[in-house]
Amino acid sequence: MDFTKILFLIFHFILLSFVCSVHGRLYDYPNVPRFRALSQISLPPSPAPEGAPETNNGKNSNDSAAIFNVLSYGAVGDGVTDDTQAFKMAWDAACQVDSAIVLVPYHYSFMIQSTIFTGPCKSGLVFQIEGTIMPPDGPDSWPKSVSKRQWLVFYRIDGMSMQGGGLIDGKGEKWWNLPCKPHKGINGTTAPVPCDSPVALRFFMSSNLTVQGLKIKNSPFFHFRFDSCHDVHIDSLYIKSPSLSPNTDGIHIENTNDVTIHNSIIYNGDDCISIGAGCFNVDIRNMTCGPSHGISIGSLGIRNSRACVSNITVSDSTIKHSDNGVRIKTWQGGFGTVSKVTFNNIRMENVRNPIILDQYYCNNNNKSCANQTSAVYISDVIYSNIKGTYDVRSPPMRLACSDSVPCTNLTFVDVELYPAQGQKIIEPYCWNAYGDLRSLTIPPVFCLLEGKPQSLPSNDVDQC
Repeated sequence: MDFTKILFLIFHFILLSFVCSVHGRLYDYPNVPRFRALSQISLPPSPAPEGAPETNNGKNSNDSAAIFNVLSYGAVGDGVTDDTQAFKMAWDAACQVDSAIVLVPYHYSFMIQSTIFTGPCKSGLVFQIEGTIMPPDGPDSWPKSVSKRQWLVFYRIDGMSMQGGGLIDGKGEKWWNLPCKPHKGINGTTAPVPCDSPVALRFFMSSNLTVQGLKIKNSPFFHFRFDSCHDVHIDSLYIKSPSLSPNTDGIHIENTNDVTIHNSIIYNGDDCISIGAGCFNVDIRNMTCGPSHGISIGSLGIRNSRACVSNITVSDSTIKHSDNGVRIKTWQGGFGTVSKVTFNNIRMENVRNPIILDQYYCNNNNKSCANQTSAVYISDVIYSNIKGTYDVRSPPMRLACSDSVPCTNLTFVDVELYPAQGQKIIEPYCWNAYGDLRSLTIPPVFCLLEGKPQSLPSNDVDQC
């Protein structure tokens, strides 16, 4: 090989080495991070609160909503510190924002004094309870200047949803043992002294409400109360208090209409659900109730008052180990009407009074109630497909209607009630009750009067 070819090969070798070196410098990244991972980048600052709420399972409940976490407003959440002011500040801020969420976070317990959360607020407000909320522990811890009749009140709210997987603990034990409570006085008496105890959650003059998914226990008095509300939707609640806790109604409604109460479990020391005066268009469905005092309309007509209740349906539910099943109760001396009521497809399990209609209701601290001629007029009540067992201490059906204002248009279809113990079937009790047996009942209601009474209430008594 001549010298010229050797030089040519050397030149190409040098040129190839230079190109490879340049190529290496262009694509060989140094061992220093030129780009930070996305999770390491701090998000730009934004006005608080921002983001999406997290429930206790980490899932976002509303990706577009502004979050008002009570911790951001100074709440401590240790179950001892008074967090009332933080809740009020979070509420006041959220109230001014569309689709806001007041967040009570998981893993914290918040003690709150008696408080009124006032509207109106912007639309789409959510009160998201994932932690625990509790009041002061008993009447001695209650501020003397604050009413003992209510704990958390929501006033003039339109379009709010209260929801979450948290717990509302009413801490009612010390209230239940006050001497003014039934049989808690000296020698088992009831002391005739003031006996105010707080309703746990009260909604007043509010509309388009949804309450769902919550657990609430041990209220000093009623667990939920709705006064002068409309368009109320209650779903999937779990309400629990001891069977001997006094006056712990699960859900009470008064002067409230267009209500649905569905898919919930309630066991307590009084009515699972109680329906007061001024209620209409109420649908109760798929409830498990008991031990309790059952599902009641009333009591109505107390202190000679007017009561109007209509279009009530209770269906597809179970009542077990309770003092009463489905009940209508009115005081003597009242006036007004209860009409268009249907109890359908209800299972009774060892219930003392599965079907009870009582126009002589008297709950007067062991004192008798005076006989009076006026009464709330009850008509158009259907008992359909009610089956199960009853406690033999009482008749399975008790229809005690007023002497002067009979019950009319009571209809029984497919009612079968058997004794929970033994074989003896107790006959139903009827007094001045008129209606129709559409099918054979067990036991037979031979005491039900056919047709209509000779006299009915005048228009000024029964018109609502």
